[in-house]
Amino acid sequence: MNFFATLAGLALGAGIVVYSGNALAQDKDSYPNKPVRLIVPFPAGQATDIIARLIGERLSRAWNQPVYVDNKGGGASIPGMLAGKEAAPDGYTITFASSTTTAVNEAVIPNLPYKMERDFVPVGPVFTQTWLVVANPSAPYGSFPELVAAARKDPGSISWGFGANALELAAELVKQSAQINIRGIPYKGSGATVNDLLGGHIMLGVETMASTLPHIQSGKLKVLASLSDKRSPVLPDVPTLAELGYPGFVAAGWAGFFMPSGTPPAIVKKASDDVHAALSDPDTQKAITARGSTPDLRSLADWSAFVRSETAKWPEVIRKGNLQMGQ
Repeated sequence: MNFFATLAGLALGAGIVVYSGNALAQDKDSYPNKPVRLIVPFPAGQATDIIARLIGERLSRAWNQPVYVDNKGGGASIPGMLAGKEAAPDGYTITFASSTTTAVNEAVIPNLPYKMERDFVPVGPVFTQTWLVVANPSAPYGSFPELVAAARKDPGSISWGFGANALELAAELVKQSAQINIRGIPYKGSGATVNDLLGGHIMLGVETMASTLPHIQSGKLKVLASLSDKRSPVLPDVPTLAELGYPGFVAAGWAGFFMPSGTPPAIVKKASDDVHAALSDPDTQKAITARGSTPDLRSLADWSAFVRSETAKWPEVIRKGNLQMGQ
């Protein structure tokens, strides 16, 4: 009797497994079939938030499902990232994370309560943002080589400002690559850095193109170099550091979509393909470019490798420069 009861239990269990598998397959085929939550670990209204909403709107149209933005700003973006990490791995929570909330946070925040490779899976890139070495027009440097020559002639006599941990790391990487000694002045945000640049209180800055472009176009700031791997289409005459004799140099902002670890690969691929399709639209590309960023059309495999390399790069920069990063 126990034997037959056992057989019945096994058969029932097998039936449940088969049913669950079919249900999962159907869910993948119909994903998404309910609203999707898009966590943005930044306050509403920031450039990253605006671009997240732009792509969210495109995905909502493609999926015929609402994609609602959940802003969780503050706390060095940790609350937002934790909300994304702790969400159910079913594809219905996507986190829009940036270079700062991922690779930089891992490098500069001790005991960070999340690890990107462990807790998230990449879904796809959205944009990159060019970082620049900029100067007040009265600065006595007309080019990056002139700045390097002056810094080597009188080490430590030149200073530059930056408004974020990520930009401080970029400035340090420039120093290490060019073998120069320039004093850093940290500001609380790019706005404060740019204000002091415009006022002539500092002569140099390592800043985002988004925060400096209007002043570059008006002639109130000049650009010495781009820190990206390619020239920006918005500033086609500005050379990259790689072109100026530092092969392989790249320090740029970036952002993209992630899901919690354990999300079914088929759902990740579906979302990734749809994000790529949205970014391939010329109107979407124009809207991103207008906000000082560049659409990122790399494949998921290439971008995933890039995220891993970025996460490994910054701790080494900190170690080599003996930096004491402010939180």
